[in-house]
Amino acid sequence: MIKNSTTKMTAIFLAATFLFSSCASIVSKGSYPISINSAPSEAKIVIKDKKGIEIFSGQTPATLKLKAGSGFFGKARYQVTFSKAGYDTKTVPVDFKLDGWYFGNLLLGGLIGMLIIDPATGAMYKLETEFLNETLIQATASNQNNGLKVYDLNEIPAAWKGHLEQVGE
Repeated sequence: MIKNSTTKMTAIFLAATFLFSSCASIVSKGSYPISINSAPSEAKIVIKDKKGIEIFSGQTPATLKLKAGSGFFGKARYQVTFSKAGYDTKTVPVDFKLDGWYFGNLLLGGLIGMLIIDPATGAMYKLETEFLNETLIQATASNQNNGLKVYDLNEIPAAWKGHLEQVGE
């Protein structure tokens, strides 16, 4: 009698698990950590979502979690803007892609997982990269708007040296 009851409870539990769960939600998650670094370090970063709403402001290095979904069946997209005095501002996209586990719903999660749970939680998407490492470029005199700057030959950035021309003899 006890063995029969245990078998029935196990069968009910397994059936409920398959009917009311979704594959990507089990294997994946609705938000992902991302590490953001820059060279030089301590650059200011501002992260905006696809609607242009600022969701984070800080400086590098930083680690935070980004939501994978943006509404029902909508994947999240972010823009990370790096800025630091003396360097050009740089904006980099952070995108999510369809998670392969989402198609596991065909076998395990069923229609509830495929059409409701994973699209609502964002678990159907995953982060394309866990690390964002960006190198900022030194600003040139023309885009600093600080007037004319005179450099000693030894102070010229290496990137500029290939553009120098000798004047006179």
